Amino acid sequence: MSLTKWSKMNESKPGGSQNPTCVFCRKNDDCPIKYGEKKTNEKWNLTVHYYCLLMSSGIWQRGKEEEGVYGFLIEDIRKEVTRASKLKCCICKKTGASIGCVAPRCKRSYHFPCGLQRECIFQFTGNFASFCWNHRPVQIITSNNYRDSLPCTICLEFIEPIPTYSILRSPCCKNAWFHRDCLQVQAINAGVFFFRCTICNNSDIFQKEMLRMGIHIPEKDASWELEENAYQELLQHYEHCDVRRCRSKEGRDYNVPDSKWEIKRCQCCGSRGTHLACSSLQSWEQNWECLECRGILYNSGDFQKAKKHTLPNTNVGITDCLLEESSPKLPRQSPGAQRKDLLRQGSKFRRDISTLIIELGFQIKKKTKRLFINKANIWSSALDGFRNQNFNPSYTIEIAYVNENDHFGKEQPGSKQEFLSLLMQQLENSPLFEGSLSKNLSLNSQALKENLYYEAGKMLAISLVHGGPSPGFFSKTLFNCLVYGPESTQPILDDVSDFDVAQIIIRINTAATVADLNSLINEYYNYLELIGCLRLITSLSDKYMLAKDILVYHVIKRVQAPFESFKQGLKTLGVLEKIQTYPEAFCNIFCHKPENLSTKILSDLFTVHTLSDVQALGFWNSYLQAVEDGKSTVTMEDILTFATGCSSIPPAGFKPTPSIECLHMDFPVGNKCNNCLALPITSTYKEFQENMDFAIKNTLRLEKEENSHFIGH
Repeated sequence: MSLTKWSKMNESKPGGSQNPTCVFCRKNDDCPIKYGEKKTNEKWNLTVHYYCLLMSSGIWQRGKEEEGVYGFLIEDIRKEVTRASKLKCCICKKTGASIGCVAPRCKRSYHFPCGLQRECIFQFTGNFASFCWNHRPVQIITSNNYRDSLPCTICLEFIEPIPTYSILRSPCCKNAWFHRDCLQVQAINAGVFFFRCTICNNSDIFQKEMLRMGIHIPEKDASWELEENAYQELLQHYEHCDVRRCRSKEGRDYNVPDSKWEIKRCQCCGSRGTHLACSSLQSWEQNWECLECRGILYNSGDFQKAKKHTLPNTNVGITDCLLEESSPKLPRQSPGAQRKDLLRQGSKFRRDISTLIIELGFQIKKKTKRLFINKANIWSSALDGFRNQNFNPSYTIEIAYVNENDHFGKEQPGSKQEFLSLLMQQLENSPLFEGSLSKNLSLNSQALKENLYYEAGKMLAISLVHGGPSPGFFSKTLFNCLVYGPESTQPILDDVSDFDVAQIIIRINTAATVADLNSLINEYYNYLELIGCLRLITSLSDKYMLAKDILVYHVIKRVQAPFESFKQGLKTLGVLEKIQTYPEAFCNIFCHKPENLSTKILSDLFTVHTLSDVQALGFWNSYLQAVEDGKSTVTMEDILTFATGCSSIPPAGFKPTPSIECLHMDFPVGNKCNNCLALPITSTYKEFQENMDFAIKNTLRLEKEENSHFIGH
């Protein structure tokens, strides 16, 4: 049958023009959650449900995503429909059963909707297997100690805690039970990046089990991340002058930044404002409180008689300024806020980050301490070394790489900066932090018990002082907590990595009426009571304070113990004090990844110490340009890693300075201990580039496999 005849036959079916039917299941239902997206190919007048197409037993995706329908070629779909037309559904007894049970010797075939109705299981992973009701996978529990009903942790309706087709249990939390339909809706909305256990936040084990039990987890971003202006309300600032006599001729809502008509919000509540001119404020940095907050502050007894202050002309050091008591005419500030104001008073306190870290490095003594590091287990090796009673963070660190499988106990000299770079990568990806790019501290009871948060802070401090790379993964909230204190920091919704908590905050923020808000409070009563955020609702605006309370609890109060431990570790070698004194300088290296490398940066970075081959140096410059232009299989970061062990330039620079030499050999050699790159001398540029690409790419690949060996086993 030709494609043209086949499309005409499909067009002649009843309802084909208005509400076309799926060529596989012959239903015109349009329910994306049950059957997947319903898609029509206008050219061939062909309509399919995504799941019907995906689960059909005799078809494979042979085209690209944009070809045919979801990458399935039209010709293949036609052949599969023809094949299925000869098979009768064992449930509805009609032909067109394109899906078969994969169990050996099982001959059952069925349509996708019929299979759902008969409680078959379809696995949306691997070979996209389907199982009939007799052979489907089941969840087995050794003993059932649940006598009473338990709530579904998504919809909170009570269910019998017995694993069936409709009731599933979490593989990582034994007291977490779900309706299958609730899980499927959540998976569709959350996508592969946010679908996780609602209790412990685990994603790997949880997703693997849910895929086995037939839950479809689409490879897409979460629906709330795709919605335009989804969190717009959280970004709104109060902009209204509330003083008794507003001097602005343009009205109380008139706001011009960097002028006397800029609106300053109350530093205590943030829900009242004033023009700078209306309250005689000389600059935006001056503190201002509304009348209500000022009355509360002055009646709270926090303002005590001040000690005598030093005269204005007296020389006062930074430490003295920070310890000086506040004036009784101004609201009392935390040390962090005082430090913040002090740093804003003039540029004399602004310092370059490299200079600051070099100053910290003056503490390092000439006495050396050798650390024996197993590259297959960087974290444990570093932990053992730093916890050794003979280790002193102010000693010069030497690295010796060892292999636990080497029975001869051979040591290999290692690069300190490479070790610190690998250690920071391990720290960033450790369970001590949560979040995707900008991370906050997590709550890990085992890590807290083993004092790992302290060790993490200590590692970070040692890494910075000894010339390690920029951390670059802190959230602004975590950094501000370290500098100004948790009590002076307001987290944002992006700081919440827990899907359910984020959903609660969003639902509260989007409540349209007081009744809706009270309904949500009743729905989450136990949770709000547990975290101490229950509050009396008198108006709809109370929802913002409630959402703020939940944010502060989840991001700050919940991790108070890990934070204090981490903070103590960061005090090693005076790093935390330096950060608090110069926050603007340190913010860039803690909260932002280093800038991308370029030809100019690498050319300036590497020096030529010896007489080198002029042609090879010319090839080197051409090679750098080719890499930057994307004409090579390696990246600028790969080149730097190959030569120094670091993918970025540390804040304090390299020691020793990276250098280049040209040698008569076939391939380049990177000496990471000396930061020296030996270039091959070749007769043509093509040979030079091929040899550079081959050596760099394969060396880094082997090192990566070596470093991941421990994790894999």
